[in-house]
Amino acid sequence: MRTKIEARELTKSFESDKGRLQVVEKVSFSVREGEFVALVGPSGCGKTTLMNLIAGFIRSDSGTVLIDSMPHSKPDSRGILISQQGSVFPWLTVRENLMFGLNAHPPAEHADIADRYADIVGLKGFEDSFPHELSGGMLKRVELARALVVKPDILYMDEPFSALDALMSLRMRNELLRILAKERHTVLLITHDVEEAIHLADRILVLSSRPTRIQATFEVPFSHPRKLTSAAPQELRMSILRELGVEQD
Repeated sequence: MRTKIEARELTKSFESDKGRLQVVEKVSFSVREGEFVALVGPSGCGKTTLMNLIAGFIRSDSGTVLIDSMPHSKPDSRGILISQQGSVFPWLTVRENLMFGLNAHPPAEHADIADRYADIVGLKGFEDSFPHELSGGMLKRVELARALVVKPDILYMDEPFSALDALMSLRMRNELLRILAKERHTVLLITHDVEEAIHLADRILVLSSRPTRIQATFEVPFSHPRKLTSAAPQELRMSILRELGVEQD
């Protein structure tokens, strides 16, 4: 399987009151086409900065990002970011939110495409609803549909379910897996939740404290659906937590 994303020796620092702050230091890794890779690391280690470097929202001090073997330095339609802050337009209905950005399609098709993706994420019947009329979980479904409707090659996900309660987060994770089984995307996920990473990812990269580096890599060899309470996933969880410096009995 060919390489979709490649980071080579990425380094980034920022000016602060105390001088130059090194955030990312010589990070190199690759993601295969169609692979789901999760980045986990301690709070404040530089996960979001690394994601923004790869997605092209900020420039590195040194190093290179390649998408499809070509240099990548700014956002484009091949990759869509789903963040924890949310990106739904409150003044638009669900259908209008999903139609936003469909410029590549004939206008006459926009509503039908939007309604199809509303159905895919479980929002059939809510196409004319405004965001304030929806629950938090439903809003996340709108965000997911907004990302998928433009057919991106890559989904960049920055703790997308962190604001949800545990039960809704689990439902959204299952929903994402259901959609990815039908629609092929390469996914790069930032999460602080080791269980979420094991539930979703094909491979987990553990980041060090700031300045962040790739500290360890773990393959996730379990097929879906995954029973996270079984022995093998729990052993993997403990290994990742130990790598993060969290000892548990």
